[in-house]
This record gives sequence, structure tokens and C-alpha cells, in this order.
Amino acid sequence: MIFPDYNNLNLSKIGEEILSYWEDNNIFEKSVQSREGAKPYIFFEGPPSANGLPGIHHVLARTIKDIFPRYKTMKGFQVNRKAGWDTHGLPIELGVEKKLGITKEDIGSKISVEDYNSECKKEVMKYTHIWNDLTSKMGYWVNMNDPYITYESKYMESVWWLLKQIFNKNLLYKGYTIQPYSPKAGTGLSSHELNQPGTYQDVTDTTVTAQFKAVENSLPSFLKIKSPVYFLAWTTTPWTLPSNTALTVGLNIEYVLVQSYNQYTFEFTNVILAKALVTKQFSGKYYEVDNGVELDSFSKDDKKIPYFIHSSFKGKDLVNIKYEQLLSYALPYNNPENAFRVIAGDFVTTEDGTGIVHTAPTFGADDALVAKQAVPEIPPLLVKDENDNLVPLVDLQGKFRPEMKEFAGKFVKNEYYTDNNIPEKSIDVELAIKLKIENKAFKVEKYKHSYPNCWRTDKPILYYPLDSWFIKVSEFKETMYDLNKNINWKPKSTGEGRFGNWLENANDWNLSRSRFWGIPLPIWRTDDGKEVICIGSIEELKNEMQKSISAGFMQDDIYNEFIVNDFSKTNYDRVDLHKNIVDEIILCSQNGKKMFRESDLIDVWFDSGSMPYAQWHYPFENKSLIDDNKAFPADFIAEGVDQTRGWFYTLHAIGTSVFNSIAYKNVVSNGLVLDKNGQKMSKRLGNAVDPFTTIANFGPDATRWYMISNSNPWDNLKFDINGIEEVKRKFFGTLYNTYSFFTLYANIDKFNYSESEIIITDRPEIDRWILSELNTLIKNVDKFYSQYEPTKVARGISDFTVEILSNWYVRLSRRRFWKGEYELDKISAYQTLYTCLITISKLAAPIAPFFMDKLFLDLTNNVSKFNDQSVHLTNFPTCNELLIDSNLERKMKYAQKISSLTLSLRAKEKIKVRQPLNKIMIPVSNVDQKNEIEAVSDLIKNEVNVKEIQLLEGASDILVKKIKPNFKTLGPKHGRLMKEISNVVSNLNAEEIKKLEQTGNIELVVNEKSIIFEIDDFEIVSQDIEGWLVAHEGALTVALDIVIDKNLKDEGISREFVSKIQTMRKSSGFEVTDRINIFIQEHSSITDAIENNINYIKSETLAKDLKILEELKDGDEISFDEIETKISINKI
Repeated sequence: MIFPDYNNLNLSKIGEEILSYWEDNNIFEKSVQSREGAKPYIFFEGPPSANGLPGIHHVLARTIKDIFPRYKTMKGFQVNRKAGWDTHGLPIELGVEKKLGITKEDIGSKISVEDYNSECKKEVMKYTHIWNDLTSKMGYWVNMNDPYITYESKYMESVWWLLKQIFNKNLLYKGYTIQPYSPKAGTGLSSHELNQPGTYQDVTDTTVTAQFKAVENSLPSFLKIKSPVYFLAWTTTPWTLPSNTALTVGLNIEYVLVQSYNQYTFEFTNVILAKALVTKQFSGKYYEVDNGVELDSFSKDDKKIPYFIHSSFKGKDLVNIKYEQLLSYALPYNNPENAFRVIAGDFVTTEDGTGIVHTAPTFGADDALVAKQAVPEIPPLLVKDENDNLVPLVDLQGKFRPEMKEFAGKFVKNEYYTDNNIPEKSIDVELAIKLKIENKAFKVEKYKHSYPNCWRTDKPILYYPLDSWFIKVSEFKETMYDLNKNINWKPKSTGEGRFGNWLENANDWNLSRSRFWGIPLPIWRTDDGKEVICIGSIEELKNEMQKSISAGFMQDDIYNEFIVNDFSKTNYDRVDLHKNIVDEIILCSQNGKKMFRESDLIDVWFDSGSMPYAQWHYPFENKSLIDDNKAFPADFIAEGVDQTRGWFYTLHAIGTSVFNSIAYKNVVSNGLVLDKNGQKMSKRLGNAVDPFTTIANFGPDATRWYMISNSNPWDNLKFDINGIEEVKRKFFGTLYNTYSFFTLYANIDKFNYSESEIIITDRPEIDRWILSELNTLIKNVDKFYSQYEPTKVARGISDFTVEILSNWYVRLSRRRFWKGEYELDKISAYQTLYTCLITISKLAAPIAPFFMDKLFLDLTNNVSKFNDQSVHLTNFPTCNELLIDSNLERKMKYAQKISSLTLSLRAKEKIKVRQPLNKIMIPVSNVDQKNEIEAVSDLIKNEVNVKEIQLLEGASDILVKKIKPNFKTLGPKHGRLMKEISNVVSNLNAEEIKKLEQTGNIELVVNEKSIIFEIDDFEIVSQDIEGWLVAHEGALTVALDIVIDKNLKDEGISREFVSKIQTMRKSSGFEVTDRINIFIQEHSSITDAIENNINYIKSETLAKDLKILEELKDGDEISFDEIETKISINKI
């Protein structure tokens, strides 16, 4: 047997077999080695964290990352793929804290930093073996034997070097600013972390519109009235009210003084708010009156409360009015006399609230800025702690400090409590109640709004004053924006929109993280902060330690065993650059002062953004890889769309700031993998899909093909197991059946491609056509791969395989394989089908690497003209333009369309294809169309089983078409004109309808206005003729004669018998070449049919003799239509 055959398709087994074959024969390694010296194609692997298990979304992400390196390898490039592990940061630390049952505050007391980091190092590689297993089983080719690991000293040293370059460019600074802070994680966050997808969530909070009582002697004369005046300010975070030190108004906003009653205490009140927001605040139980006298009649028992607008004024008239502290738990430590007054800010709007902004400089960046701009400056509410440090009223765990008395020790957000300790009333509710009782709350209500959560803990963040190191992104964001224009984004909208907009408005990068397991900031400072040094290498650190030893600040060089310029792993394993080690190092300043390391770590996103350089230990080793662009920038990267605020951003920021270069040329940002209903997958919802089970059940190829063909990588994928089953059946099943068909007859005829290649002009038209289609496919697939459009690749290959090769070429050529001598026509059929199959195996190999390698090996192992060990070691097919015949392809498309329409009419009338019909009529619009249809008329007649095709020129009187507006498309565009359009359309004649079908558009005058309409704006239908059925597609119309006379009926019966006999041959196990005798039991309806078509039946079934017997004792009962009889066959 030249070509192996199989009883069934088992994609899971094929995956296992081919994986073993690759490993046994080092196919991946050879795919890289075989391209030695070729032009490199540079790929960066975005490092996963191995302390979590992989999910089905990782299969999609890694499939995308695998496709293009495989394709580029086949195109002749050398593609080195270095794996990597992201080993630092919150995911690991939070996992360890949970495992050990500790919190951040316990580190350094209950457990040493050294022991804690040791636990982190163990935890981070916890699931490495599972990740490696998935990587191999899904066919993701990446070098797992030599990965870069971000906790290794070489990697960390390169990160230090990069940061030093940024420091040397004066792009690194320390600032005390309001930053996003995660109490549950115990660290600040950068703005790009805060903008990860899913961080902002809709929450319903208790909101308070508070009454701030004005100090009477600070009021201008127009506000001096007999009773107290209050400012109304609204907040969605009542827990910040104890830290209020100012109220901010808009200078040109119109404000009013409103007289009314407090709805909780029923005390008379005068309140100030923006005029535009009066109706919003005085809604519900309030109603407006025309004068103040009407207020006097109010009683607290009344259902409605009156209000009167007393006077109006501008915001500038309110500036510098003082007010009483709302909640007097503590005063600002510095300059309390400058607090509690009205100031102006340009960010104040009248969109919601009261038009007066509660300002707490301690907990808001805008608040801090407007407070600082005020003259005199508004102080933040900071108090001194037990160590004489100025701190906010909320500690770093998110709890109120002791100064808050009855609220001390309580979390400001209920989400910070453990599940079994959540109080019934949140702090916001408790404060609201207190303010109601004290006549300081005008309105308390629930409000739904969007609030940011920590991307790792999924708990609310606070805006908090932090002492942090920043990269001055504002200095080079314009360069980042300009460089981004040179990056090919898939989709383009992400690069220009989401990413481009982010770059245009980029904030300075908060680099500091108050954690323990990560790369330490390599910055040492004197206590007074006047002298600073940034270390860029271990060698530099050793040199600085020697100075410190000389100054008597250190006893020994803690890295004394490390040998400078020895880049061996053994040497670098002697060094640990983590916090618990480097914090012991004291350096000496130029002025002889002690310098201590800044205690924070570097943002873990800086770690991953450094990988293009740190993976090669640049610049200490492999300098030419970066400097000579041998491994930088990347030709291709791919990760989830969320990385526009993560890895994509940090790669770009570091590339720009250090090298003034893009870090990558092409990027595919893949969407989310959702469940089939569009819901996010999670274990909690029970809709998560296990990748290992999926691959085990359906095989890696069907899983990969489904994910890529179902939707574009950048669109969200609604994952449905049934979709994989359909891909397995439709695409892989069809390809497998096509191969099985080929092997069945090729093995009988001992075809092994040893004959000379039959030149194209000597091949029949159907072979020339399929080879033309094949080369068109090669051309398109090559283009789609090069444009990073894998979905178009998969769909193109699938359509060719199923619709063109199997459903058309193989079906129409079937007789050529099993009938006739082994001569030119049959050899041409074998060579043509073989070429199609082997080309498909190459085109589809990057997406379905296992099955396509199996197909390739089965086709080539016993064919001497091929000696490649794997399809992945071959060259990608090249398009032979000389074999593309557009006219021939167009003719065959006519044949396919006409056949499809005719078969749909048969199905509509429930007439079997085996039943011959008399003819079809087709109107043609020009000579070219007529000639092209005539050229394939025999093919169409055979395909749809009709005797004649009649082409009608100018036959509008025979086939009448009707046209009407398509309200779905026209409604949104021309809603008001629909009636007039309908009237105009109803008057279109046959010639105008015909022109519309030919050109695809028509210009009509509606209400004296000329409008161009597209063909999709109309529904065109053909009227049936008596005895005929009519169907159309676009400009093509087919009419089918459905009248069946006796001769046609008899021929249909004979075809039914052929079908039944062929089925019996197969079930009896006969070889396709075996000859037989046939015996049929007599039936009144079949005698004429069999006798008139006996030669046809015998020829089709390889029968030597056919007899009709009055009675047939032994035989298979058959029935069709209204006929019941018996058939018996035996092999001669």
C-alpha cells in the first residue's frame, strides 16, 4: 500500500502521534536550524505567570502566536522563539499570602522578607509543568528549554541598566502625589494598570449632599440674612468628608440661594447651589413657590416641602467665604487657618451634583491640584502618626485612624472586610446617618456609578497620597505617539483609537511598588534627598560598595564571590538582587554621606516591557542582537487587547525612552474568549472550559481551526464546543474523506507520482480549472498570512476544500478514478488531486500543524520525489500565475451558481436529483455571459440532471420580475420618504430592474430629489410560470421545468436502482473492481424502466447480467417512492 488508509478520523490520536514524531525527530529544532543564515523574523513571547493555571483563552492567544512564526519559517525566514516566565508582582505575592494565611503587614514580623521571597520563588513556578504540557499538546512551538525568567539575576541586571538610561536622561523623578492605591494589595498602581479592561465596575453607593455652614462674618453683604447659610456639596465617597478642607466653585457658573426646609430635621435652611441643578436637588417631595411668605405655612406633617429661589450670583462672588468644618475629628497639621474656605476651579461643571465640589486634597488628584493653586494654599488634612510622619485619616490598609474616634479601625469600604466580617452598615451609611442627625445632610440616596477596582485583587482602589518614583512620560509621549504610526496594528482601530488616544494623553508612569517580591529600584539616596545614585549593573554596585567599605559604612562586599565579566550561569547564581539582599547595602555619597536604597520595587510591567533586551542580558551580552537589529524590534507580537494598557504600552514606552525606537512592527491584539452566550468565563459561573479536556476530546487541530476560523482574532470569541464538532466534521472530515477517496483508487492503480508531470495543456478542462482555483487560493492565502489575517486564511482554505475541491471537483471527476484504463486522463486526475491535497497540507499547516503534517507524511512517505521529514520543513507554496485562468474560474462559478439555484428548486418541490427533468431556462444579458454558460452547459446538465439548458436573450416577457423596497436597509436611511420611495419603485419596468441587477445601483427621483440606491435596498423576486419554478441570485435567474413525463420517470427509477445496488455492493464488502450479476423481483412499475435503461444500469454497477424474476426468495427488500421490491446481487 503506497498511501496509508484509515477506518475513521481521530484527530486526538493524530495529535498524539505527530507530537511524538516531532519530539523523536527534533522537528521544531530542525525548523530553526534549517534556516540558519536566513533573514531573521523576530518574535517576542509575552511572558505568562506560571503560578496560575492556563485556560481556554490561552489556547487562542498561543495559537495566534504560533501561526505566523510557522508561516514565516516556511517562507524561508529563521524564527527563533524564546519562551519566558513573568515571575514577579502581585499575582505571586497575593497567592503566597493566601497560602501562608498572612497579610502584607505580617511580612517582616511574622515572616522575614527573606523567607517570604523564598516562598514566592517556589510559588511562581508552581504550574510550569502544566503550562509546558499545554504548550506541547496544542502545538505551540517555542523554546521552553532556554526561557528567560524575570527573577534571574541576569534579567534583573538588564532591567537595572535600562532604568539607569532613563535616569541619565533626567526622565526619572520622585514626587509626593495622589495616586491610585490598592489597600488589599498594599501598593500604588500606575495609570495604565488602572485602565486594564474590567477595572472600572458599576457599583451602587450611598451618596450624600452635605450642608456646609458658612461662617457669618465671612459672607458678602448680599448673603447676610437673618438665618444661617449653607453650601451644598455632593459626594459619592462620604468617607472622604472628614478630610474635606475646601469647597470648589466655577467662577462663571450662576449660583442661587434657595430657602426651604431640611427633609430630615425639618429645620428652616438657606442653601447655595448651581442654578442649573436646583430642579435636580429639589426633586421628589419638594415644590417651588413664588415668594418667601408661602414658606411660613409649612408644617413637618406636610407631604410636600416648599422651596423659594431667593437670589442669584456668580461663583466668583463666593470665593474666599469661610465655612465651619463639617466633621471636626482632626485639623490639618500644617496651616489649618487656611482651610475650610471656598476656592475656584475650572473642572467644576453643572452636569450633576450641586455645582459645588467637596474638595479633599488628601484623596483626589484634581482636589490636590486646585488646593495647591489657591492663594493662600489650601492644606490637605494630614495628621502626625506615632513616628511623627504626616499621614491621612485613612491608613494604608484602608481603615480610619484613631483620630476618627467612634469610626476608628473601621474599613472605609465594606469590600475590604473578609466575607464573614462584613458589617451591616458601611462607613458611608454610618456617616450619612450622623450627618442627618446633625442637620448636615441635605439629601442621602443610593447612586449607581462606575468605580475603579484593583486589576489583581478585584477590590476597590483609593486615591491616596504616596511618595513615588515616576518616569516622566510627559516628556516623550509625543515621540511615542509619532512612532506608533509606524506600527501595523490588527485591528487598525486599536492602534489609532484605543492605543493612540492613550499615548496622546499618557500620564507620568508611577514606577514604585510598596511590595517585597520584585526587582528593587536600583536607587540609593542620602537622608536629606540631595544626593542620588542609580545603579545600572552589578559591576557598578560592587564598585560603589568598595567606596562604602572604605568609608566604614559596610564591612564587606556582599557579592565578593561574583566575578565581573564572567557571564556564566554559575557566576550569576552567586548573586541575588532581590529586596532582602540589596536593602542591606549602604552606599557612600560623593560628600561622604550614607546612602540608603529607596525601599520600593519596580512596577512589574517594567519587568515584562524590558524583555526584548533583558532576555538576552543586553548590553552585557549579545550586544549586536539589539544594536544591529538582529533581534530587535520584533516583527510580530500578539497578546490580549487588555495589553494596550499593559505589555504593549510598556514595550513601547521603554523602546521609545531608551532607544528612540518602536519595539515591535506588527501586533495582533486578540479579543476575549466568552462562553457561547457571550458571558465571561469563570469557575464561579460554571461556564469555564478546560483546555486539556477540549484538546483530548477534539484534538488540537480542530480546536485551533475553530478558534481562528470562527471570528477575527481581535473580536470576542463566543466559544461553543458544538462549533469545534462542526469544524471537525465539515472541514477535517471533508479533507479526510477526500484523502480516503484518493487513496482508495490510487492504491488500486498503484499511483505513486512516478510518471512525468502532465503538462497543463494536456489536462482536461476540469483539472485546469481546479489548478487555477488552487493557485488563486495560494495567492490569497499567502497575502492573508502576510497581512496577519488568519481568519481569512482558514475560511479560504475551508471553502476551497469543502465547496470547490470536494463538492465540485471530486464529485464531478469521480468516474475518472474508478473507470477506464490507467492512461493520460486518469493519471492527470491523480496528479491533480494529489497536488491539491499536498498543497492544502502546506497552506493549512501553520493553523492545523498536526493533521496537516500527518496528511503530508501520508502523501509523501512512499513517493520518491519528496524527502522532507515534515510539512513544517518545506517551503510555502508559490502561486503560478500562468495556471490561473480567470475566465475558466468565472465559467465554473456560473456552473456552481446555476446548479445551486436549480438544486434549491428541486428541494423546494421535493424532486430527487436522481429524477431527470426536461430543461432549465436562463435569461442572459450579453454574448459573453451566454458563451460562458454554454461552455459549461454539459457540466450543469449532469450536475442537476436535466436534459436541456435554454438560454433566453431579451426574455423579460417570459420571466417576469417584481421589485419592492427592502425596509430593513431603507428605513434607517430614508424613513420619512418610505411611502414616496415605494410609489417610485412600484413603477420600475423590466428594463430598469434588469439594469439594477447588472450595475448594482440605480438613480431614482423621489420628491424632486435625485437619490442613488444600492441593489441591497430592494427585494427582487421572479414570478413562477405554470409548470415551472423560478429562483434567482443577484442578476442570475433560473427557471426549472418540473413536468415529469413517462420517459423521465423511467429513467429516474433506473437511477434509483443504481443507487440501491451500489449501496449493496459496499455493504457486501465487494471491491470496486468486482463484477456482479443482478436479480430483481418483478413489479408493475419497474419493468419498462429497467428494460429501457438496462445497459445504463449494468454499466454503472459493473453488472455482467441483470434479470427480472417473478419471485425472488433471497434478496434485500428495497423501497422508494411507491415501489417495493427485492434485489439480489452476487459476485462473479
